[in-house]
Amino acid sequence: MSISRHFVLAAGGTGGHMIPAHAVAEELMARGHHVALVTDERGAKIPGIFEHAQVHVMPAGRMTKNPASWPGALKAILAGRAMSRRLNETFRPTAVVGFGGYPAMPALLGGLADGIPTAVHEQNAVLGRVNRLLAGRVDAIATAYPDVERLKPKYASKVHLVGNPVREEVKALREEDFPALTDESVFRVLVIGGSQGASILSSVVPEGLSMLPVALRRRLQVTQQCRAEDIERVRKVYAEMEIPADLATYFNDVPEKLGWSHLVIARAGASTLAELTCAGRPAILIPLPSAMDDHQTANAREMTEAGGARTIMQARFTAVELAKQMQKMAMEPGALQNAAKRALGCGRPYAARDMADLLESIGHAPIMNDPVKVGPTPTTLNLAGVPA
Repeated sequence: MSISRHFVLAAGGTGGHMIPAHAVAEELMARGHHVALVTDERGAKIPGIFEHAQVHVMPAGRMTKNPASWPGALKAILAGRAMSRRLNETFRPTAVVGFGGYPAMPALLGGLADGIPTAVHEQNAVLGRVNRLLAGRVDAIATAYPDVERLKPKYASKVHLVGNPVREEVKALREEDFPALTDESVFRVLVIGGSQGASILSSVVPEGLSMLPVALRRRLQVTQQCRAEDIERVRKVYAEMEIPADLATYFNDVPEKLGWSHLVIARAGASTLAELTCAGRPAILIPLPSAMDDHQTANAREMTEAGGARTIMQARFTAVELAKQMQKMAMEPGALQNAAKRALGCGRPYAARDMADLLESIGHAPIMNDPVKVGPTPTTLNLAGVPA
């Protein structure tokens, strides 16, 4: 009979941090443990997650490169740390784990102050700012990729490759065959641009599809996420090209849409990459150039080098380039099926299980884990002045 323990999970209020935290919470609760979430107001409002866990909204200071932001941020961090320590006193967690984002810092600082085992989970292929600040003090660092930039080599002994947790509905796709595709069948393309869509996808993709050979263009069926201000314009373009298109600002059934897609055109966010590789779906990736530390380019590298995706940098993402890359993937016999297998080979479907194993093991028996390569780390902001 397993021992019921308490865990505090802390995550910033974006889906990229919250969804992995939710998947791990579900796994821990399925094992009979109790979970409390520490987040900000945005995270607490995301629907459909952490419905069976305690949710605590706490202040989280954001330290930017502008020194003027530091006093206010430090004040908020310390206030959140004090609140986290009060939570520790009543909830008595076995471990505190941060999933990135600024709300994770006060919770982790509170855990460190109270001598509670701590861990961080990094979803991206570049160690995030909060995780960089605390990497030297936590007991374990869980990663989603075997190559992680800005992770100092001296931390290698406490690094564990677990992957990025995905929803059960996505994991189930791993057991299904790639959708049947012949020269006459419908060719289904899914275009997703993050939680709010991407304007550049709305501008480039319809025009790129219009440049495809007629025989391929007539088989297309497009499902595309668009920003609200773009959706009617995009709808008109597809109607003029006589390409069936299902457009929306948000899809709450992405796993279902992934299931029948032959090709995905998307940004290279951590959750998107985790779902593509878990489901085994070939993709054309356009990394967001403004992403912190250009982490989306790093995220795309593993899947692209494996042959499961093609990456087009945004500066080169034109209708002509998209049409060229789509033709290479769609018109060469077996190319898409082969890319799907290679994408599947990059997937880590048991990330939530392995992360839960790691949290259960902190301070107890060590777990086996895959090696993670760590590389040179640039100088980063030092929070040595923050009281522990």
